Amino acid sequence: MAPREDSETGRFGYAHPKVVSVVDRHRPPMARIPPYASQFKYIDLSFPFDNVLHVVLNRPPVNAVNEEYWLEYGAAFDRIAEDPTVRVVVLSSALKKAFSAGLDLSSDILAPRPQLDTARHALRTRTHIRDFQHAIAAPARAPQPVIAAVHGVAFGLALDALGAVDVRFAAADAAFSIKEVDVGLAPDIGTLARLPRLVGNVSLLHELALTGRVFGAQDALRLGLVSRVVHGSRDDVVSAALELACEIARKSPVAVVGVKRFISHALDHSTEDALEYQATWTAFALQSKDLIESAAAVRRKQTISYDDLAAPMKHDKAKL
Repeated sequence: MAPREDSETGRFGYAHPKVVSVVDRHRPPMARIPPYASQFKYIDLSFPFDNVLHVVLNRPPVNAVNEEYWLEYGAAFDRIAEDPTVRVVVLSSALKKAFSAGLDLSSDILAPRPQLDTARHALRTRTHIRDFQHAIAAPARAPQPVIAAVHGVAFGLALDALGAVDVRFAAADAAFSIKEVDVGLAPDIGTLARLPRLVGNVSLLHELALTGRVFGAQDALRLGLVSRVVHGSRDDVVSAALELACEIARKSPVAVVGVKRFISHALDHSTEDALEYQATWTAFALQSKDLIESAAAVRRKQTISYDDLAAPMKHDKAKL
């Protein structure tokens, strides 16, 4: 679906006046729409700057997530992962008052299933939950860093999604809640699998997950959920995220992918395993022309433009 026009904020439902003054020279004459954008109903995609893809969640009124939505979310990020022209992704909401209100409780996700014996029903349910987890984790699998710009309400499943991105900024008006306990569940799609390793205050994480209480941007900063609180609301936090994305997009994409992989791998492995992995990665990264060109540019005090990464090889599965 093509991005929708928003009369309040301009095309694609966001504005970025702060970015223009800092990185205007990197902006193409018009935002480019990737050819695969039309495949998605609830997600708008555009390149507001070279190599920076803006992913905008757009399911009014509050970006509540039903099954069609989470399947599309996973498919969109898996497709983005294959696009070598994307070096950084910014994730935000088109809606004025919400990033996402979480699970759509009116959808058929919680609908009763046909009668089966307990074991068969549980096994099928487990497969469904794993598919759900896989879709929400798609940003973590992508090689590109993903920066979330959060404003307004971010409840329940929104926290699952935020745990799978790399950088999180919050607008001052952001309101978070690990809400699942209030509907009789423990968060199972990603929040409590990722956040205990990501945040710096596990005591506060326990408090918030056990009570489901709403907490603001400053508490999110204290928790370690976000790295920056941006004064203002949607436009301001999106501007800050795009500005950071433009800065990262000017770096060597080989180095950027390496940084993301190193941090992700280290979170799940011992120090010695991480060093072994990094030595193997760096053995090939040292062969990159980016390293030689970067060193030359530093000596000459020049800026440099790097080539995109190569597109992944496509295989005809019918022949396999």
